[in-house]
Amino acid sequence: MLSEWLLANRSEGSNTRSKRITCADGFSISVQASEYAYCYPRDNYGPWYEVECGFPSSVPELIMYYCEDAEKPTDTVYGYVPIELVEELLQLHGGIANGITNDTTNGTESC
Repeated sequence: MLSEWLLANRSEGSNTRSKRITCADGFSISVQASEYAYCYPRDNYGPWYEVECGFPSSVPELIMYYCEDAEKPTDTVYGYVPIELVEELLQLHGGIANGITNDTTNGTESC
């Protein structure tokens, strides 16, 4: 699910950077997967098994093991985080609430 969302929600003018994810409860986080990100496989097409997260709006306890700078958990990146763990984190916050998704129970189309 998340691999498809990342591909469908690339930032305008970019084929490698995805939009920031905002969840139903307001939590937000950058999740990236491309040849330039700390992800696996390190390509622009996926599907990905590990992704790069960064700059969450609050401390994401579930993925703290992957935190690059634990002293600044909302101002750093989280490399090679298993995608299933990121999906679980997003569900803990009510699911993805922005962007284009095929799962109508987990998000809506944004303008």
